[in-house]
Amino acid sequence: MSLIRPFAGLRPLAGRAEDVLAPPYDVLNSDEARHRATGRPWSFLHISKAEIDLPRGTDPYDPAVYAKAAENLRTLIEGGVLMRDAAPCYYVYRLTMGQHVQTGLVAAASTSAYDSNRIRKHEHTRPAKEDDRVRQIEALNAQTGPVLLAYPSQPQVDQLIESQTRQAPAYDLQAEDGIIHTFWVVEDAAAIEALTQAFDAMPAIYIADGHHRSAAGSRVAAKLNRGPDAMSSYFLSVIFPHKQMKILDYNRVVKDLNGMSPVQLREKVAEAFSVEPAAAAVSPAGAAEFGMYLDGQWYRLKLHADRIPSDPVGRLDVSLLADNLLQPLLGISDPRTDPRIDFVGGIRGLGELEKRVDSGEMALAFSLFPTSMEDLMAVADAGEVMPPKSTWFEPKLADGLISHVLD
Repeated sequence: MSLIRPFAGLRPLAGRAEDVLAPPYDVLNSDEARHRATGRPWSFLHISKAEIDLPRGTDPYDPAVYAKAAENLRTLIEGGVLMRDAAPCYYVYRLTMGQHVQTGLVAAASTSAYDSNRIRKHEHTRPAKEDDRVRQIEALNAQTGPVLLAYPSQPQVDQLIESQTRQAPAYDLQAEDGIIHTFWVVEDAAAIEALTQAFDAMPAIYIADGHHRSAAGSRVAAKLNRGPDAMSSYFLSVIFPHKQMKILDYNRVVKDLNGMSPVQLREKVAEAFSVEPAAAAVSPAGAAEFGMYLDGQWYRLKLHADRIPSDPVGRLDVSLLADNLLQPLLGISDPRTDPRIDFVGGIRGLGELEKRVDSGEMALAFSLFPTSMEDLMAVADAGEVMPPKSTWFEPKLADGLISHVLD
């Protein structure tokens, strides 16, 4: 049984990819998706967010939503917008965001490898979100949202994937957010075999984003029980070399100072951190360094070295901030459920932190150094779980460029 395998992808016909391309299903709410899809009858949002074609206020988990998604998928296929490749292929997918470029392999990844932890996890999943993805897959008989995976970069494998980009791409288009999506089809039998063998030689690959989608793929495979070599026993993935992947900071804003004045808080913070006023917004330069925006002033915080543990979860910056400041000083013990804390992806910039504090909505903000892929992989290798909101991956994979049919 292979770690990955080629598959006959369901994808837009030449010239229709721009009509179909859509943001990932989980980055837009229903109203945003409805707005984005206005005047775009072939947008994949009609499948990934099918509640937009039902009365406003429809619960996204209503059975009618999954039925509508299946109806809309059939419409795109019957209308000649989507077609399925005649034979199993791999695909190469390049994302370009400004000067950042990452090139990965689109493949069907083994649910057995996921179940045995050869495809390694670093997050807990929530039952409701898992159930949603299971219902979506069952309704469509397809996986339409790819799981973002990473493999430990190896020059020979990186080059093998890169070599497939010498041919003309099937798609090369720019999305509304400026991200360029370029896509190649790998049909050559020798190249397919070489890629399969290269990944089979790897001890493990890693989920970066898509824990609910991969868990749902495993559940559907177990339910269908067609055997380990059936296409239903594999899930849709895009696998990038870890050194090419870009994780942005995932920052924190807090509603109040837990009964303290700004002066009292700074004094308490200084027991565990060095605290230096800064003339401009603080973008931390390295691990165990933080920016704090309080009372109209930025500060650069550096955690005392004797407070940094060696275990892979405890040494993460998100853990260091939680364990040395958020929990003991601000009383935030569970950031998953505490309504006093919110999270701001680094793609929004440090100005967003200032805006939310200056408006009075929040009392203070913290900027963090991005989690590294090496840290993520170390947590997964240890069988541990990352704290919530540890990673913000950019650029995002699009929905609609490729789907994986289960039979």
